[in-house]
Amino acid sequence: MKTMTARLTACFLTLAALCGCQRKEDPNQIVVGVSLLNLSSEFIVMLNEAMETKAGELGVKLIVNDAQRSAERQIQQVEGFIAQKVDVIILNPCEVEASSPAVDKAKAAGIPVINLNSATRSEPDAFVGSHDEESARLAMQHVADKLGGKGNVLMMQGFMGQAAQLKRDQGAKEIFAMNPDLKLLASQTAEWDRAKAMSLMENWIQSYGDQIQAVFAQNDEMAMGALLAIERAKLKDKIIVVGIDAIADAKQAVKEGRLDATVFQDARGQGATAVEVAAKIARKEPFEKATYIPFHVITRETAQ
Repeated sequence: MKTMTARLTACFLTLAALCGCQRKEDPNQIVVGVSLLNLSSEFIVMLNEAMETKAGELGVKLIVNDAQRSAERQIQQVEGFIAQKVDVIILNPCEVEASSPAVDKAKAAGIPVINLNSATRSEPDAFVGSHDEESARLAMQHVADKLGGKGNVLMMQGFMGQAAQLKRDQGAKEIFAMNPDLKLLASQTAEWDRAKAMSLMENWIQSYGDQIQAVFAQNDEMAMGALLAIERAKLKDKIIVVGIDAIADAKQAVKEGRLDATVFQDARGQGATAVEVAAKIARKEPFEKATYIPFHVITRETAQ
């Protein structure tokens, strides 16, 4: 019985491996492997939806994997794409350093890589995204204007070591340097997560109380978590909250006057453009090495 079970298991594994390495049904169809940072994030979901829509328009097949914020998992996913002999890989990197081996492995295997929305130390064949430092400058300038250039600000950082976190930190600090009467009261990561941001904000309220004049969250998930904690503490009239990404919840909160502002990042534009570039690379057509899509501030006055 054990021998028969072992044989059946071996056959199953062999069949699974063959299926996993099967590249595509149509030998002429472009196949693109996609490794996304984290599909529990609304912004990443919007990126994925835009890619799927554009892929359908162009007749491109996407194989989408969720890295769940793990650079190690992302590397394994890219190794799987290499085994499947995909035409192009779109990488939405988890970290600047730790996700770089994924780029290296793909390029060593002769598969072009497009970095989407975030950067790695290793240089890809193309990049589609935005200048993250610009988004933070816009957000923090809005805070500075609302405070008249003077006050205490808390900053919620994204996942430490990811390009967006590093560049948004850089952009925010440029505005602090230009406004010496703005004080960074505290800065800590909430890892792009709404629940973690709410917990962090509750701790900050306990620690700093009425010293807090504003919160800059490096994405809207964290901004919404911070806002909920502030509203529960009945401090919304005293604290400005600004985020980045313009996800649906944040835009609605801006319209309602609960969230002071968000910075629109065009997830749909980025996702669709990445697939367009992938198709051009696969067809050996000319393509843009770097595509940067601009940000803009959304306030209650401009939210419509």
